[in-house]
Amino acid sequence: MLSRTNQTAKSVLFILVFLITANLWPISGRAASLPAEVQATPPQKQTLVIGKVTENPKKQYRYLKPIADYAVKHMGDLGITESKVLMCKNNRQMISYLKQKKVDWVTETAFSAVIYEQKAGAEIFLRKWKKGVPEYHTVFFTRKYSGINKLADLKGKTIAFEDIGSTTAYFIPAAVLIRHGLKLVQIATPVEKPPVDMVAYAFSGQEVNSATWVYRGFTAAAAFNNLDWEKDDHVRKSFRHELRIFHKTRSFPRAIEVVRKDLDTRIKQRLKSVLLNAHRDPKAKNALKAYQKTKKFDELDEKSLAGMNEVRSLLKVVQEELQ
Repeated sequence: MLSRTNQTAKSVLFILVFLITANLWPISGRAASLPAEVQATPPQKQTLVIGKVTENPKKQYRYLKPIADYAVKHMGDLGITESKVLMCKNNRQMISYLKQKKVDWVTETAFSAVIYEQKAGAEIFLRKWKKGVPEYHTVFFTRKYSGINKLADLKGKTIAFEDIGSTTAYFIPAAVLIRHGLKLVQIATPVEKPPVDMVAYAFSGQEVNSATWVYRGFTAAAAFNNLDWEKDDHVRKSFRHELRIFHKTRSFPRAIEVVRKDLDTRIKQRLKSVLLNAHRDPKAKNALKAYQKTKKFDELDEKSLAGMNEVRSLLKVVQEELQ
């Protein structure tokens, strides 16, 4: 009969052999590699994903990657070690990406930001001073001697908008016209005769086309933002003296940073801190310049919040009347 000591020694030896053959005992100083289902904690998120709706992915990649890389450099202790840019062609796809957690952070116009808020539960995060500008507004313009002096004068006439995705050259002016009691109808070309009791609109595709249509009399008016109005490549010098603004809207935030609602709170807080302080960091200079010449990021103040509430209201008008 074996002694109790020998039995204990054999038991210990058996356990050691089992642990080694099952790869559960540390070997050569390396930690054990346990199956995923028995790990104590899941692996940390390693990638920060910035997204953008665009028809030109190559150009947008150059804008987005530097700022995402800059943010990641401040997140190593949170397990974030790399950045990724994910782009798509429309808001519907971006909403899907946000819901699926494929995108963490998006830069957009105020209208698209509100759409993501409503459809994907995204969080309005920060205001971006895109190209150094914190806010802008829409201007309605016409020919100098058209006789159009107020929005009501557009009834029975045609106005040019840029495209269906534009905030200041479609959503805002369309909603403002509806708010003023005017009924809108889309037409295929600017020379099509508008209904006498409605305001017809046609999409020009570019701001310079809108200005040209007004100058040449194809449409009675056009609308886009005040920043574009001041650009000579959008409103040519050769006919600027023949055009005039007859209505301006209130101001809205120029650009908004959005994050998905279920992004880890620690990552969200770190991202906010990094962006808010980026303009003070010389190492961020090139990233901010690439990011559409961003001057800085800031929290939405009372005026900006009021502007976002107005966007929500105008978006509802457009959704009910035109979509």
